[in-house]
Amino acid sequence: MAGMAQLMVTDTIMSFMWVWSGITIRVITHIVLGLSINGHASEIVRSSLTIANMFLFTNLTKLTNGGAYNPIVVFTSAINGDFTNFLFNIGRIPFQVIGAIAGVRLIIETFPELWRGPQLVINLHHGALTEGLLTFSQVLITLGLDRSINGSFYMKTWISSILKFSLHILGSDLTGGCMNPAAVVGWAYAFGVHKGKEHIIVYWFAPFEAAVLASWTFRWLTRRPKPVKKKKKTN
Repeated sequence: MAGMAQLMVTDTIMSFMWVWSGITIRVITHIVLGLSINGHASEIVRSSLTIANMFLFTNLTKLTNGGAYNPIVVFTSAINGDFTNFLFNIGRIPFQVIGAIAGVRLIIETFPELWRGPQLVINLHHGALTEGLLTFSQVLITLGLDRSINGSFYMKTWISSILKFSLHILGSDLTGGCMNPAAVVGWAYAFGVHKGKEHIIVYWFAPFEAAVLASWTFRWLTRRPKPVKKKKKTN
């Protein structure tokens, strides 16, 4: 029980830190370095910092023995484990949400001119499809990496970070390319739209459904064929 409680607290802190890491990258890029928002130098710096940030949080997950800031990660682990594991991992999601909401509130008070959450600029169905496809790709490839690259932690972390960043870029102009319901709900709560149909369907229902489909697809792709029984020769 102590280990479970410690992991839930860790999830809250990591979710808080993840929300803050995004605003920290903007502060470094636009305030500390003074780069323009749409300049090429700004894009290069933001991209480099984002990949380094993903690498950092993957290492934090290892150091905390499984701490997570994304509900999709714990949900995928839940549906691929036993029933006890399922209940425990599902119980971690509210703590991730609490951490994200606390982080966003502090951002709004500290950097009111910089805070900006993900925006849905397309219709509901296209938005749900976009977040669903991005999450499906992320979960499927992550499961593949966990299976095929067991010995090299840094190689797997590097590939995973590039993957997440690439998927984020693909969806950034449409839905924000989030693939993280906890981080999105923090901003939605600040706007008062966390109970809205668009938020629930696009940023919660679609990613969770995609995670289930990705897990099923991975099991189907990696299932071992049944051994063929040899017929006994008759004299």
